[in-house]
Amino acid sequence: MTAPDRREPQQGPAGTAAPAHAVRLRRLNRWQAETLREDLADLSVESFRAGAGRRYRGREAFLRRLTGDIRRPGFALLIAEDTAFAGCAYGFPVPREGTWWRGFHGKLPQGVEQLTASGHVFAITEIVVHPHSGDEDLARRLQRRLLGDHHASLGATLVDPADAPARDAFLSWGWQDIGAVRRPSDPTVHRPSAPVLLRALVLPLGPRSTTHPDGLTHENRTQRPD
Repeated sequence: MTAPDRREPQQGPAGTAAPAHAVRLRRLNRWQAETLREDLADLSVESFRAGAGRRYRGREAFLRRLTGDIRRPGFALLIAEDTAFAGCAYGFPVPREGTWWRGFHGKLPQGVEQLTASGHVFAITEIVVHPHSGDEDLARRLQRRLLGDHHASLGATLVDPADAPARDAFLSWGWQDIGAVRRPSDPTVHRPSAPVLLRALVLPLGPRSTTHPDGLTHENRTQRPD
């Protein structure tokens, strides 16, 4: 499979940006994700402004994360494209035994714990959107499609507290900050740093009611088969 050439966004009449619906979403299987890993890493680099040294380190870190997640059961990846890659998002179902929440400070909310044990939580571990995609809602479209395709009752992600724009964006989409998770540093780097503290965010997808005002429940139509 050949990646489409990257370019500036399509232009409409009088130089206006092409409509957002020109960007389509497509699922990749594991083999396709492996084949396009270098192109996806390039997309990640192009999506963040940084110096050459930081871009290189960021690219390598992205490849390590992607390579690790591809091996996880249930891994899924979406790309957004028109004639060029505009973005991507990937993740995997959170294991029922709750290992993904290891390092959580305090007691995990009961609803989150129950949904994890029942296999209804999907972790989104990466969302990348090219700044020239021309679709301001693309990141949200990617997360909705990824969660919807897997019939999740709860989305989960971890955000660096220093990345205020990312955290604010998730909160504006209805995600909830439920606490902090301490994670070990990347063991594959030359000089591993101290463990990092991340914010745990969840997106309840179940119906809200008087008994579950936070939406932390699942309904029959969103249940994953055992």
